[in-house]
Amino acid sequence: MRSSMASNLMRRLFEINSIHRFLYPPIVANNIVRCYRFTPQMSANNEDQSLTDPIEPFRPKTALLLTKFSRYEFEKKRNPGLNEEELSKNLESRGSDYKRLISHHNIHKQSREHIVECLKKASVEVRVVSRNEYNDQNIDWADVIITSGGDGTFLMAASKINNCNKAVIGVNSDPKRSVGYLCLPKRYSNNFGEALRLLSDGQFRWKYRQRIRIILESENANEEPIELHDQQLKCPENRFLELDASHDSRDSKIKKNTKTVKKVLPYKALNEVFIGEAISSRVSYYEFAVNENKIKAKLKSSGLTISTGTGSTSWFFNINKVTPQCIQSLFQIINQEIDGQHLPENDSQVIERITNKFNNSLIFDPSEPLMAYAIRDPVVFGTEFHSNPRGFAKNITVKSRMIDANIVIDGGLSYKFNDGANVSLLINEEDALRTVVLHE
Repeated sequence: MRSSMASNLMRRLFEINSIHRFLYPPIVANNIVRCYRFTPQMSANNEDQSLTDPIEPFRPKTALLLTKFSRYEFEKKRNPGLNEEELSKNLESRGSDYKRLISHHNIHKQSREHIVECLKKASVEVRVVSRNEYNDQNIDWADVIITSGGDGTFLMAASKINNCNKAVIGVNSDPKRSVGYLCLPKRYSNNFGEALRLLSDGQFRWKYRQRIRIILESENANEEPIELHDQQLKCPENRFLELDASHDSRDSKIKKNTKTVKKVLPYKALNEVFIGEAISSRVSYYEFAVNENKIKAKLKSSGLTISTGTGSTSWFFNINKVTPQCIQSLFQIINQEIDGQHLPENDSQVIERITNKFNNSLIFDPSEPLMAYAIRDPVVFGTEFHSNPRGFAKNITVKSRMIDANIVIDGGLSYKFNDGANVSLLINEEDALRTVVLHE
């Protein structure tokens, strides 16, 4: 009996990369939507099988270039009364290198100028905007949105795009310091003209990255979200600033709603949505339901993270990944509990292979109309905890039982989500973000 158990455990461990497919069957979707045709990907590690439109040359007439807000610019804005010498001393007192900040700022500046020059040579009219100038009017004017920065700049650009036909292209402005997963390959950072040539020749394909639509039902649904980047300028040590005096002052100027409002939020999440108490040391208490389940589970945890395929390589991955030490410890425990065939607890190659297979199983293609959720640090002792700590869903509903909570979109925009508020999160294929993959 125990030998049979060991055999089954070995088989399951070696097939662990398909566990989530076993528990959550892949969605078969061949429906036609107005902006593209969805074809489900069969391998989460093969991005070449993602969505495609018939390839036609892409020759935009107008381009909006959204540029990165560099650390140097951040410090200048946060310390408006300091001259360069005073700013240098201020940074030095905090252990930062002023000259290094200037150097990297200039690298971003040169990248921006390079992109502008390439666009003008291609007879594309270009507008350069900062984050404060990135608005609907400028977005509507442009045929394409181009970002110069890293993944953070790309996420900001994506947050305000409400048209699945509006293309967003990211250029990594400092590839020596940034990976830029969402941007074009690094070789185009200093050769953007070649990327434009490939687009003009039709040597690319469209890739549609699914985003999460958020429907909030609360007294605060009509309030403007807090932009966490701007709040850092006022009080950088407090991410959510619930205890900051300036934040309280801002709230006091808002006419409080006493009526619950249901609203589709104007921002969609490309990476993930986090739901939880503003102060991380406080337990988050909420009711949670997946798909068509009408009964919500009552949960206590460190919060809830809901991710797209794009975000599955980021926060969701790091919450759930295992280490070789973890797999080895499991093998040792299993071997202590069973007789007969033992698991290879000292075979480092097998351990590493199984670790990689499990971790890779957490990643799914950005084009899949699916969300992954992770209940962070669930409280299980002394409770009747029956929910899966992670899983996959087409829609999720959450009811807040918290006193000072937030819904945070892509780490940048925060909405209040306190006791009694409800939120629905879903994937609507028409909300997908249009990006490009160049043929090389």
